[in-house]
Amino acid sequence: MTIKNFQIDYDPINRRNIFTNGDTINGRIILEASKETKIRSLVFIAKGEARVNFSEHYGLLGKINPEETEDYSHKQKYYQIQQYILKETRQNEREIIGKGRHVFPFSFRIPDRELPSSFSSMFGQIIHTLKAKLKHSMIPARKAKTHFTFVSKAEMNIPGIMVSQHRSKQKSIALNSGIVLLDIYTRRMGYKPGEELHVTAKITNLSNRVVKPKFVLDEKKTYNGGEYIKVDNHDILQEKADAIKSRGGTTAVTKVLTIPRQLSPSILICPIIKLEYRLKVYLDITCAPSIVLKLPIVILPELTDENHLPPTSGFRYEPFGTSYEPAWINGPQAIDPPPPYEAAALYPLFSSSSYTAA
Repeated sequence: MTIKNFQIDYDPINRRNIFTNGDTINGRIILEASKETKIRSLVFIAKGEARVNFSEHYGLLGKINPEETEDYSHKQKYYQIQQYILKETRQNEREIIGKGRHVFPFSFRIPDRELPSSFSSMFGQIIHTLKAKLKHSMIPARKAKTHFTFVSKAEMNIPGIMVSQHRSKQKSIALNSGIVLLDIYTRRMGYKPGEELHVTAKITNLSNRVVKPKFVLDEKKTYNGGEYIKVDNHDILQEKADAIKSRGGTTAVTKVLTIPRQLSPSILICPIIKLEYRLKVYLDITCAPSIVLKLPIVILPELTDENHLPPTSGFRYEPFGTSYEPAWINGPQAIDPPPPYEAAALYPLFSSSSYTAA
């Protein structure tokens, strides 16, 4: 094989090794030939897309009807940019490269429009890819690719993200046992990892039942497979408060929840994958159904410019299957490879190392 090594890599622009809207990525395609080789074309491709793939099982094993499996998949392309670095001419002339190592620089500017952040799970991925494709005589094309971690400014661009939130609910207890009222308040909707979320619950217990408040930060992942929507929920944090005795009047309870630093930023602008966070406040009532109130919480990305918030573009956040609008929302050259950076610790979605695909 005349091509001994074929790879693509890029230069980080910050210690987090993340990129955002409008950033320029500079990198190189590296090609090592064992002898003089004719090249038909060398192409650089940048692509951003979301993919959903999962299976659902129906029926019961061991019964007359065997278990059936239905596969669901969906794709959403955001951009694809192609640049010819070497190209075959109309006269069928081909580029000839000599034996040894060759480095072809490239530069790519990420589109400055609404794009979702990088994401990876068992059922879906949002992937931003840099790819090189090499065609030469008599053998299949060679491909090399690497992923870069993209963090979207658009996820910060939600009306009311820094405005206080409030919800309330009243419940009448059966058998003329009285009423219970719950009001909850937060200072804002958006938080960065490591920040404190202050929530206050005002509880009015005019019943003859004991009530117990509980505070939960919940993560909700939604995958739109076209004909089927898969939802994956789990609790991240949970805090309990002291019980409030019957006929206890009005009590204010404040809890401080620290947003875990490892949480991924919210993903709200992708039509087939959503990553949402919710604050749930439960009021467990003895021998009666609980009161549950929910407030949306947006985990903001940590960009290099800590003080920058982009202007509002009019995007409105709506979870799948709802019309949720809370009332409070208003030429070749040799280049050394780059040094290692610490992206994996902060955004452990993809590494920046490249690999070669046949």
